[in-house]
Amino acid sequence: MADGAGLPGLDEACAALAEGRAVVVPNPSPMTYGIVATSPEAVNALKGRPLDQHVAVSLHASGEWQRIAAGIEVPPCTLPRLVALPRERLSLLVPLRDGEVHPPWIEPAVLDGYLALFDGWWAPAARLWDRFPRLYGSSANRTGQSPAATATEAAAVVRGDAPVVDGDALRDLGRPHAASSMVCVSRDGGLSLYRRGAQDADSGLDPDAYVRYLSGLDVG
Repeated sequence: MADGAGLPGLDEACAALAEGRAVVVPNPSPMTYGIVATSPEAVNALKGRPLDQHVAVSLHASGEWQRIAAGIEVPPCTLPRLVALPRERLSLLVPLRDGEVHPPWIEPAVLDGYLALFDGWWAPAARLWDRFPRLYGSSANRTGQSPAATATEAAAVVRGDAPVVDGDALRDLGRPHAASSMVCVSRDGGLSLYRRGAQDADSGLDPDAYVRYLSGLDVG
C-alpha cells in the first residue's frame, strides 16, 4: 500500500484535483485530515469561507523549493532547516525578501510578508502528491469547527461535495488528534511556536522546550 493503491477514495481524489476541485486527504496520526486543491479558491469554497482568504501551500516537491529559495529572507545556513522542518509535518511561516519578484503561485499563501507552507506528502497517498507538485491546503473543517480526525468526520465536513481519501486503517484513532503545529521563522533564522498543534502536543514538551528541540534537529 506504499503507493496508496489501497486507500479508498484515492482514484476519485486524483480525478477531482485534475478537474480543479478540492479533496480531503489523510495525514498520519496524530494529525487531522486536510483539504487540498490546485487553486486556493477551491480550498476556500469547500470550507465555506471567502474565496480570497489566505491559505498555505505545500512544498512537497524539491523543485518548488528551489524556485523560491532565493526569495526567502533568512541566513543561508538556515535554508536546510527550512526544508527539513516541514518533513516533521509542521506548518511554517517564513519571511520573504521585500522587493523580490516571487512566483505568482505562492501569492495566495503570502500574508504580511510571510509565506505559509507545509509538506503534505505521505507515502500511503504518494501517487496523489507526486502527480500534483503544487497544492494549496488547509485543515478539513468549517470556520470555527474542529478539524476532522476521522474519514467519517471529514465526510461530514464536505457534505458530499468532495472525495475523501480514507486513511483511517493506517492511523491510530485512539490517540488525540489536532491540526499541525505552526512554527514561525524569523529573519535571523530563529524559531518560535506560532500555533500549538499535533506535533508539540505529542512531544509532551512545553512550547519553549519544543522550540529548542526543533532548533537542535539534525538536518544533515
